[in-house]
Amino acid sequence: MRVLIVSDAWRPQVNGVVRTLEALLGELAALGHHAEVIGPDRFRTLPCPSYPDIRLSLRPQRKLAALIAAFAPEALHIATEGPLGLAAARWARARGLAYTTAYHTRFPEYLRARTGLPLAPVYAWLRRFHGRGGGVMVATESLRAELAGRGFARLRPWSRGVDLALFRPAPAEAWDLPRPIFLYVGRIAVEKNIAAFLDLDLPGSKLLIGDGPQRAALQRRYPGAIFAGPRHGAALARAYAGADALVFPSRTDTFGLVVLEALACGTPIAAYPVSGPRDILAGAGGCIGALDEDLRAAALAALTADRTACRRHAEGFGWAACAHGFLANLLPMCA
Repeated sequence: MRVLIVSDAWRPQVNGVVRTLEALLGELAALGHHAEVIGPDRFRTLPCPSYPDIRLSLRPQRKLAALIAAFAPEALHIATEGPLGLAAARWARARGLAYTTAYHTRFPEYLRARTGLPLAPVYAWLRRFHGRGGGVMVATESLRAELAGRGFARLRPWSRGVDLALFRPAPAEAWDLPRPIFLYVGRIAVEKNIAAFLDLDLPGSKLLIGDGPQRAALQRRYPGAIFAGPRHGAALARAYAGADALVFPSRTDTFGLVVLEALACGTPIAAYPVSGPRDILAGAGGCIGALDEDLRAAALAALTADRTACRRHAEGFGWAACAHGFLANLLPMCA
């Protein structure tokens, strides 16, 4: 099958959407499908306000139409609700063609965190955008239930995976830091609620891996925390494996790939009991981490988790299953 994915999140961005799509392309190719991503790297762009590392495509409609026609897809998936996603949806609707979308990001909560904009009008707009497609892929059951309660329809499950060959318990980084080491991995941005982690009274060290628009401000505010910058691939896997717990303070992620990556490296999780961590840790009891509205209590409890059980739990999440779920949700463009 020729599968075209249109996404406003694509290389060189580093985030969960990009990592998911990269892994998906590899799995689809292994299954014999021809899949491609059209991202902002093919268009003139401008920086996203308040987040210049994210580039927004500028008036993409005509070029996007030509790229879609040249690829001649049999199925169209729109991964994001940005300029490219909007343009692709308009292109498909104008021709009476079916497509699917995905709900990767809690934009209403992100916009509220950055601008104070109320949730209701943004959810209303997203409901219209996704409602015009043939199905909305969502990563977890708790997110599906939440969106259904907000009036979203045709919700389709599509879980995530982890590279179990890359993310593993050894080798581990020998951090020259006081133990225990509490690790944060991800974008350093306001919507990630990182101050909730940095404000905690914890023993040992707080280590942050990643970059983003809030990094400089947080470094000034929390001089005792270690900001190690971004890491990728094997270096990131070693960082996970060398930590004592991953603290995931976000309340707005739809899944949390870093949670799976840490577990695959044998590192337990401390998080709030919210969508994403709650779904990933479901069924494991307290043996792979802790969920608590008291994030400090969760972080301390995570230190007693079973690192072998963490790895074993992560082994239930493979990218192959993710790809099969994605394919099952696709719609043929023509009836």
